[in-house]
Amino acid sequence: MMEDEPMTSQSDSMTQTASAPTDGGNVLSVDGLRTYFHTDDGVVKAADGVTFTVPRGRTMCVVGESGCGKSITARSIAGLVDAPGRVEGGTVRFQREPNGEVVDLAALDPRGAEIREIRGGQIGFVFQEPGASLSPMYTIGAQLSRAIRLHQPISKAEAKEQAIDHLRRVGIPRADKRFDAYPFQLSGGMNQRAMIAIALANDPALLIADEPTTALDVTTQARILDLLAELQDETGMSMLFITHDLGVVAEIADDVTVMYLGTVVERGSVTDIFDRPQHPYTKALLESIPSISPENRGKKLPAISGIVPHPSERPDGCPFHTRCAVAISGLCDTTAPPVIEQNDGRLAACHLLDPDRPEGPSDSGTKPAPDAETAAAPAAAPATADAPAQAETPSDKGRRGSDEPLLSVRDLRVHFPIRSGFFSRVTGKVHAVDGVDLDIRQGETLGLVGESGCGKTTLGRTIVRAIDPTEGTITYHPGGEDIDLTALDNNALRRYRGEIRMIFQDPFTSLNPRKNLLQIVGEPLTKIKQEDDSSIEDEVASMLRRVGLRPEYLRRYPHAFSGGERQRVNIARALITRPRLVVADEAVSALDVSVRAQILNLLGDLQEEYDLTYLFISHDLSVVEHLCDRVAVMYLGRVVEQADTDELFTAPRHPYTEALFSAVPQPDPHRRDDGRRVRLNDELPDPTNPPAGCPFHTRCPHRRDELCDSDIPMLSELAPAHRAACHYPLETTGDEEREKA
Repeated sequence: MMEDEPMTSQSDSMTQTASAPTDGGNVLSVDGLRTYFHTDDGVVKAADGVTFTVPRGRTMCVVGESGCGKSITARSIAGLVDAPGRVEGGTVRFQREPNGEVVDLAALDPRGAEIREIRGGQIGFVFQEPGASLSPMYTIGAQLSRAIRLHQPISKAEAKEQAIDHLRRVGIPRADKRFDAYPFQLSGGMNQRAMIAIALANDPALLIADEPTTALDVTTQARILDLLAELQDETGMSMLFITHDLGVVAEIADDVTVMYLGTVVERGSVTDIFDRPQHPYTKALLESIPSISPENRGKKLPAISGIVPHPSERPDGCPFHTRCAVAISGLCDTTAPPVIEQNDGRLAACHLLDPDRPEGPSDSGTKPAPDAETAAAPAAAPATADAPAQAETPSDKGRRGSDEPLLSVRDLRVHFPIRSGFFSRVTGKVHAVDGVDLDIRQGETLGLVGESGCGKTTLGRTIVRAIDPTEGTITYHPGGEDIDLTALDNNALRRYRGEIRMIFQDPFTSLNPRKNLLQIVGEPLTKIKQEDDSSIEDEVASMLRRVGLRPEYLRRYPHAFSGGERQRVNIARALITRPRLVVADEAVSALDVSVRAQILNLLGDLQEEYDLTYLFISHDLSVVEHLCDRVAVMYLGRVVEQADTDELFTAPRHPYTEALFSAVPQPDPHRRDDGRRVRLNDELPDPTNPPAGCPFHTRCPHRRDELCDSDIPMLSELAPAHRAACHYPLETTGDEEREKA
């Protein structure tokens, strides 16, 4: 694609047919925004005619998969596009006050004084990863004070006083003390609150939040969403909220813009988008969400076939037609769709909604055109290299696994020493895992859930012996044997490395960028088997094919693959040795909802095929409910509750489990503010000095008396296969009936 080619696209129709409304009721009006990157390979159209508005005092959510242009649209609004990218066209009209001056941000010099005054002053920003956005060299207070003094002519003392007030406003306890803390001394949730304080320090009219909760666990995410809603009510600010989590969209949005491949494919209110989606892409995204409901357990998730094409490889016609299950052959692949505006103001760019669409090609094509009512209903994704075929009528699966454990953990403790001083003396220890008992049954999927810092990942890494335990035993039971893995040295463990494997969390950092797929996936075989190169290559090619990747990719490097494809590589590497137990550590948390559905379906298929046993570590409870047979809940290094999945999700007995489940954002805007939330404070105990008594008593809403403060509760069986560590477990209907009997 050359720079002087005519710029025609589906988004031209969106811009011309339904341009942004006038600015009177909007704080931001984006109209026909085009941001292109001029590379040696041609022009990459990252944002190609984007049009939407942010009404005053409301929250506009922008959703879509990775690579759809959400973040680059936000950066374009603020003039933060890095070279070789630049805004090529369109307008970004910003109006701080209802009757104030309208400024076209796209026409300003991105390095000029005028837009710098607006950035941080009139428009605030909260980015995805606070650890990367906050400087480790300066205290939280210093960074907040600087943001204030950049836009207000006040003294350092006045700025400090304001900064402490802002820290209090965002719910940071002991704000005067935390003012002098460095980012590494605060939790992820606290750092994100500090970022929000910086963003709101100068009372902006618009807050742009780019995936602000993606890296947070479910309870921290819920607290951040509550905080943003409270601050919006308090200040009247507008929000542009970017996310791929549709549960978060249902929780916080007033209006929704759906983007695909740099274009807007649908706009509407949050209830319209969830209740009556018009575009096949919107409908397919919604269908990909695992729901927390017993009737959906074990069913395959509808998944969108393939992946988002690179913007430099944009297909002709409708951008989505290569993945659309209801595309019209001869029309969708040749002609950009018009934008159809509904009577209620909804917009969607789709031929299937056009009453005046031409007849002819669709009648004889391989994909017949349905009417508008069924246009958005996705069919099961066809088998491709990126998405394995799904059964047309998935059936419920019963509880998998035998009653015999494949692996038993007893009184496991992992303590990390804290050293200080010139001689590095041990001055304390972090109680990462503090007395865990756990059985993983042959053939089952055991979920392990809890907040960040509760010890989930440390436990998983200890089970695969990537970390040495401090105390306790890990007993492996292959074929009736009892093998204490904690008693084996590295040479003796070599035999079992291939039988107990791990899938890591981040598909981008867990693959060596200097090795190709043959080297990455084949490496475990070379360490445990004496095989020639040709034999290893054949096995790797076969495994790549099984996880949905083409064998000809053997000599490609990780940078050539998307996040979902990289996670398939991770899965292939874990399964290449034909293991019996796989520890999956947040294996889908970094993926889009559509790619996540593909990977979850793949994990289920592989379990059936290879008779795998999974320990599935996750903070996404909807995924755990969908995939797992049993669930163990961890808090501060201990297991506080265990039960079969259905029972745990319908009748949790530990107050911490109840709080976790209540914090899950439901992908249904009608359930917003339904009173189910159990709100916990942010003051997590220090793992170097855990509290006496029940570890949860400092945050427990059901704490009763001194027993909770002094005595550690043990895991006790409250019902068949249901254990909880609580002095006063929550009652259920069954308890009341037993008492009456």
